[in-house]
Amino acid sequence: MAHVERIDAYPVKGLDRCPLDRARVLEGGTLEHDREYALYDADGDVINGKRTALVHEVDATYDPESGTLTVDGSDGGTEPPTFDLPDETARAASHLGAHFDVDCTLERNASRGFVDRPEMGPSIVSTATLETIASWYDAVTLDGARRRFRANVEVGGVPAFWEDRFVGAGAPAFRIGDVRFEGVTPCGRCVVPSRDPDTGEAIEGFQSRFVERREATFPEWADRDAFDHYFTVMLIAAVDEADRGRSIAVGDEIEILDVDE
Repeated sequence: MAHVERIDAYPVKGLDRCPLDRARVLEGGTLEHDREYALYDADGDVINGKRTALVHEVDATYDPESGTLTVDGSDGGTEPPTFDLPDETARAASHLGAHFDVDCTLERNASRGFVDRPEMGPSIVSTATLETIASWYDAVTLDGARRRFRANVEVGGVPAFWEDRFVGAGAPAFRIGDVRFEGVTPCGRCVVPSRDPDTGEAIEGFQSRFVERREATFPEWADRDAFDHYFTVMLIAAVDEADRGRSIAVGDEIEILDVDE
């Protein structure tokens, strides 16, 4: 049966994931703690994996209960510094800015986060999709695929590319627990998934192999016209306004709804 296998937020945009047992849908339609913070340079440009591979050298953990951010990876064996957010955003920005060699600020958006598509909501992918993609590359594991593609909600108990059915003409919606989701768009990918999440080393020919295999395995239940290209995986969904404020949890069952439900 389709169910929520895991939930991941990315508290600081571009940095590491924070696994959650339960997540509330914010008033802006995204999941709490997801991209809640983002680093911006003096020109107002975000610092993330699309901009620099230096993000892979940062080992960041976040405690959603206390708001404590721990940052390792740049102090060579010293005790990794911790920052109590949001009170110590300036100190955290100074530390991270030194790593990126940029003067920056750590900004917060607690109502929506700094997601790439602020008018949309969480990203959804199936475990089987990630397993399939990992099988296309010798050096990629399932967990490595999770860290490369950075989805919010992972769905178990379904076939690979299950999430593709929720975009295009006549696409159904789905419900996780008591929260209704609609598919908005497939997620076109950038350079980040080609890189090892720990070292930043890129797999040569990553995109061309991905496109070849994606086209060859494109599921019969998906609407090809809804996809601009094949360097695409994962669903970006939207949550009904009436359901915002509710929560989803690991283990929740997922029900596909009729088009008019």
